[in-house]
Amino acid sequence: MGAGHGWLCPRIISFRSILGGFASGLAGFAMGFIVAGIWLHIITPIQTTALIAGYGLCTQGYEVWKLRHALNWRNIAPFIIGGAVGVPIGTMLLRYADPAYLRGGVGVLLVNYGLYGLRQPVFRPLQVGRTADGGVGFLNGILCGLTGFPGFIITIWCQLRGWKKDFQRAVFQPVLLAAIVANVISLAAARAITVDTLRLYLIGLAAQIKKPSCRRKSVC
Repeated sequence: MGAGHGWLCPRIISFRSILGGFASGLAGFAMGFIVAGIWLHIITPIQTTALIAGYGLCTQGYEVWKLRHALNWRNIAPFIIGGAVGVPIGTMLLRYADPAYLRGGVGVLLVNYGLYGLRQPVFRPLQVGRTADGGVGFLNGILCGLTGFPGFIITIWCQLRGWKKDFQRAVFQPVLLAAIVANVISLAAARAITVDTLRLYLIGLAAQIKKPSCRRKSVC
């Protein structure tokens, strides 16, 4: 954006963070899907990923706390371990990614995920072991580190496994949180979290906290 329109950036960050927080509280994920489509056009990919991860600590942390009594760590552990390996790789790739290609790739992911959600295809449940779950966690971690999307792969995988919705949420919710935590640590270690990024984060966070509907639904 040109210098004359720089005043729009904080307002767009605020508005999209509110929409993203609402979507996350409603579906349990998808904040990154909502915000990235606009943010990638006004801030850098690293800033976009850092902001998504930062807000995800709030939204996913709250959702996991609500589900704490339904968590089964034996089911969750393979995804978390795989994600812990994959996230730093994604963060490393992010530092060298061309912003234009990354925007295009994110756009393709969003369009295809939207089509998948509209069609809601029915598959025979996959009968696989924990090794496959760990591999999916690894891929999910790479995507999270590269784009800030911790829920794209894992939610589809839970559906392919044929698990019931409540069981799916008790699996992908903590996996999302673990990937986000690893993402924040990786970004901090790579010194990718700048003062400007923190300023934008506080602007968006304040917008979510101040919105009455956000407080009532506790999506922050």
